[in-house]
Amino acid sequence: MPRTIAIFLHQPKASVQSANGIFRALGDQYHFKIFTEHTIEDDFFDDVDMVCFPGGLGDADSFDRLMRNHRSRIRDFVRNGGRYLGICMGAYWADRHYFDILEGVRVRQYITSPDACTRRPHPKHISVLWRDQPDQMYFYDGCVIEGDDLDIVARYANGRPMAAIQGSIGLIGCHPEAESSWYQYHSWMRKIPFGSRHDRLSEFVNRLFSTRDSENRR
Repeated sequence: MPRTIAIFLHQPKASVQSANGIFRALGDQYHFKIFTEHTIEDDFFDDVDMVCFPGGLGDADSFDRLMRNHRSRIRDFVRNGGRYLGICMGAYWADRHYFDILEGVRVRQYITSPDACTRRPHPKHISVLWRDQPDQMYFYDGCVIEGDDLDIVARYANGRPMAAIQGSIGLIGCHPEAESSWYQYHSWMRKIPFGSRHDRLSEFVNRLFSTRDSENRR
């Protein structure tokens, strides 16, 4: 039976566009449930294998308001072996200032890291190494994942981790779920012959699920 992913939505913080890309990338392999900032049933996570927080617009300061009904339950879910997938904003939320579910790892802005290829957060495509293979990926103020004991899947051009797994937690700074419309929306990217990177996201999630329960941090 396919595993179930619970995905959080709150436009534009956890955007419908990002969620739609995730659905299209993973829908053939996984079932989905949706939850929002509102209170959910006590048994909502009973049949859930992974919780997903997509990317979106806005600032991370909204976390306390949006997660007032969910913070402790998400932490318990991960401690008990449930997987966590965070993309861009969702990756930032794994940091100690938010869900605090990582061990010895910080999630910081890429644009502030040494030798970053850009110092501006606006949408663009940037060069990355995915499993040591050169690639291009949609970027919108994404994060670096800094720390030890990481399975690093992808790096930015400056060598900093862009996508990594720690136990049951998978974090991605760029947007492998991005669709062609994302590029067409911005005039400076319209001429880019850019194909889907949904296979990258599928590969990442399958790898995250392949981690043994004994490897989970909490």
